[in-house]
Amino acid sequence: MVSFSFIHAADIHLDSPLLGLAAYEGAPVELLRNAPREAFSNLIDEAIQERVDFMVISGDLYDGGWKDFNTGLFFSKEMGRLSRENIPVFIVHGNHDAESELTKQLALPDNVKVFSTRKAETHFIEDLEIALHGQSFRDAKTEENLALNYPSSVPSYFNIGVLHTSVEGHAAHASYAPCSLSDLTDKGYDYWALGHVHEYKILREDPLVVFPGNIQGRHIRETGARGAVLATVENGKATVERLFVDTIRWHRVGIDASSAHSLKDIVLLARDRLETLLREEDDGRLLAVRITFTGKSSSHGELFGLESQLRQEILAAANVLSNDNLWIEKVIIGTAPELDEAAIVSRSDAIADLQEILREIVGDTDIQQRIVGELMEIVAMAPLELIDAVPELGEIQTGDIKKQLEAVSQGLIAHMSGEGEAE
Repeated sequence: MVSFSFIHAADIHLDSPLLGLAAYEGAPVELLRNAPREAFSNLIDEAIQERVDFMVISGDLYDGGWKDFNTGLFFSKEMGRLSRENIPVFIVHGNHDAESELTKQLALPDNVKVFSTRKAETHFIEDLEIALHGQSFRDAKTEENLALNYPSSVPSYFNIGVLHTSVEGHAAHASYAPCSLSDLTDKGYDYWALGHVHEYKILREDPLVVFPGNIQGRHIRETGARGAVLATVENGKATVERLFVDTIRWHRVGIDASSAHSLKDIVLLARDRLETLLREEDDGRLLAVRITFTGKSSSHGELFGLESQLRQEILAAANVLSNDNLWIEKVIIGTAPELDEAAIVSRSDAIADLQEILREIVGDTDIQQRIVGELMEIVAMAPLELIDAVPELGEIQTGDIKKQLEAVSQGLIAHMSGEGEAE
């Protein structure tokens, strides 16, 4: 059997809309908006540099309906680069692709083969003895098990199954084209090129069943390195290695603030961690970072209500470290006061009385609902992207604000007690 290599990618989501960025002043909107395109161009660069024999895209190339043809024209231009290198591309459409009517109208270059939506079909690369089997989504909500109707493996050929699916037990996303792992392995294929799950996963080594993950993280829920896989086949056996093509990388950074006594100490802790992160990720990518401070800290009282100021202080420190490669997406104060309720009660002063009043408020559902009613008037005017970006607004919508009241109560008591005050 001939040796060859190919790139397996999925979940490109070209021109994916940006959600929640209106909540963050100074967000690098243009960089974020262009990130999926730049990552895709990087992917094409890799294909040409590695001189792969072909490319497979396992669904969600697009992100639903286009505003105009510019998205498709960009894709065609990138496919033209591969065409000039004689690299064919095999695509199944996923649930997001099926939402777009323009997807069905765009004429693609000759090197691009899109699997039929009517039934599973097979494309051959005869000189390499390869058979690729796949079926595109006809409708966005494709809920039947497409894998069951995939054809049998072709004897003496290297068989690749291309499928956009939520494999049973492995998908945190919506359950589209669900199947079991045994549904796949029973086909006798040599490699399953899957899409839909945005995290890199190898579900089985023999045969290889692979989710490459998406090529570009789009928000803080998609952290870490993103890209595709390079598959190399020798003597009928495939091995894979990851190709990282993302241009923006999202990180969650947790910092134990138990040693901090003031806001200044908190900023210094953040600066040190960001400096370490920059050393670890020294490759020119923009790092989008969410920082969460935790632990019992005597700085808790000083930090009360200062999330916005603290973020600005950390942004300033980040700009000193790296003006171009670092953006602080959000700062979360999740610290707790050093003084506990018992210690406050023992004081027998106005602070102790305030704590008792606040505890009664937190435990009174009628008061909570009245507060929710007042806050809902404000939340009702907030744009959906802001509600998506700020979880506390969603909690107000559901009427569950007990945790928020507890956090405010603790912060206020710590602040009034003088925790974290500058000496």
